[in-house]
Amino acid sequence: MDQSKFQLLVKNIYSIVSELEDMFPGRHFTPDGHMVGSLGECLVADAYNLKLMPASNAGFDAISPCGQKVEIKATQSKSVAFRSCPDHTIIIKINRDGTFDEYFNGPGLIIWNQFKDKNTPSNGQFQISLTRVKTLSEQVALSDRLPSFKDSE
Repeated sequence: MDQSKFQLLVKNIYSIVSELEDMFPGRHFTPDGHMVGSLGECLVADAYNLKLMPASNAGFDAISPCGQKVEIKATQSKSVAFRSCPDHTIIIKINRDGTFDEYFNGPGLIIWNQFKDKNTPSNGQFQISLTRVKTLSEQVALSDRLPSFKDSE
């Protein structure tokens, strides 16, 4: 994959968003839903050398080089949602310049345990804030994190 081209395309999306928001003050054109999810999956797959699975695959989005199933969560807001306990999860926030900030990289059980003893929400999705996710990330041992392909460059 041409990483610089991909980053430029993501940056262009956000440039268009900014132009629309300038054109229509008070209106928000933030990309969300499937677009943010797909962008996040591609950004993370590239950064961590993961193999993406078909879209809407139940329970995981990618496979690591060692065969680990990875759920990728991307957002532009202040929280992410889970329907089930992933084997491993990477949670990011996408930046307008086509980069991202990692909030969590570790065993999904650490996140899923936050929902223990809670009733399942009506939409089936448990929400967790990025602030909480970042705190939980501190519990993840270095050996339990997937290495970023970019870190080795």
